[in-house]
Amino acid sequence: MEDNLSQGAFFGSLKRNNDKIRDDRAKSIVEDAQLMYKRKVEDLSLLLKRLKRDQENMLDMSPTDANSLVLASDFDAQQYVDKDLEMAVKIRNLEIKLNVATKRYEYLFGEELNLI
Repeated sequence: MEDNLSQGAFFGSLKRNNDKIRDDRAKSIVEDAQLMYKRKVEDLSLLLKRLKRDQENMLDMSPTDANSLVLASDFDAQQYVDKDLEMAVKIRNLEIKLNVATKRYEYLFGEELNLI
């Protein structure tokens, strides 16, 4: 029975040395952090794509179908300009944040992050 005890995972875990314990903890921490960082960068990339798409969609002046157009009297130029500039600033800030996050990921985890 004593030989069976020395083969189990519990016994092996208790017998590990400090270097092995530190190595296991480090791997676990890095794995979690890398996964979360990668998700964050991917989320930023997706949000940036959506904002750019929304900004481009603002150029579509046919509200219901391809044959309809917004009447000149219904178009609020000031509102359009305000919204376009607001979106442009959000896009620019997000581009900066994405760039910084991507570079930090590559520095921290030593691998290139390929975003679609």
